[in-house]
Amino acid sequence: MTKEEVLTYLPYSHPFLFVERLEYIDEEKVTGYYTLHADHYFYQGHFVNNPVTPGVILTEIMAQIGLACLGIYLVRDTIATMQPAIAMTSSEVNFYHPVLPGETVKVTAEKVYFRFGKLKCKTSLWSNERLICDGVLSGMIRQKTV
Repeated sequence: MTKEEVLTYLPYSHPFLFVERLEYIDEEKVTGYYTLHADHYFYQGHFVNNPVTPGVILTEIMAQIGLACLGIYLVRDTIATMQPAIAMTSSEVNFYHPVLPGETVKVTAEKVYFRFGKLKCKTSLWSNERLICDGVLSGMIRQKTV
């Protein structure tokens, strides 16, 4: 499965799709990017006249790239006949710096384990070569017959 094919299976659409492209993916890790445009809905009213990306959005970006994309890749042999159901089950994220509108972030994730449909990853989010946040995310990827 190619990086581009992985993206076609994501169960998200605008304005809640937070993956623009994948740089690398294999059975152990994934790297991807997303640009936070100034016109995103969540900047309206979030610190008036000084918008900052909410931590929950940064966590979601890490989950979509680190859990959803990697999870889809891991079930690639059966996904063509199944529809994935994806849900984050837990997160522990440490935040170090803010992300401003217009920044492009890079997410890296390494698989800790994948068994019984549960994926656990160490993730990190970077902007301009600076670590913004990191942590451990877990999620479930189940397959429903189409």
